[in-house]
Amino acid sequence: MSETIINRVANSKLLTFDLEEIYPIGERVQLDIKDWLHEGFVLREKEFRAHLKNHSWESFSGKYVALTCSSDAIVPAWAFMLAATYLQPVAKKTVIGNLETLETAIFSDVLANINLSEFEDKPVIIKGCARLPIPQNAYLMLIGKLQPIAKSLFFGEACSSVPLFKRKR
Repeated sequence: MSETIINRVANSKLLTFDLEEIYPIGERVQLDIKDWLHEGFVLREKEFRAHLKNHSWESFSGKYVALTCSSDAIVPAWAFMLAATYLQPVAKKTVIGNLETLETAIFSDVLANINLSEFEDKPVIIKGCARLPIPQNAYLMLIGKLQPIAKSLFFGEACSSVPLFKRKR
């Protein structure tokens, strides 16, 4: 007497959304302007402009760049803006902050332009367990896009998921 094993997960109408599948390829780097400040703390405009002018910006070609200052210096907004004018022609994207801030900004761009029509009125699992550095904010942004259209949302894997949302009838 053998029973047939039925794979209910494979037969379900659940759709999986994996943020790794839309992960933008490209190196992420951090540019610390601390070394361009006098003694690491004081921004002297003339010296700062000279450092920017003489820097090899081609090394940032095609990369995602997080501009930061690791010292406790008070850096005026224009300093980061000026640095960005040199990065803009070569870098894919530039933000002020750390690499996590950069990753969140990258995903914000990607998710702003994604077509989610296939998930309309469907139960959706947002895949967990990522090998790539998916920022926590990317999951929240995705929830913001999927919740208005999906029938229900789960997090994890089909075999063991956490329910997040179910639309009321």
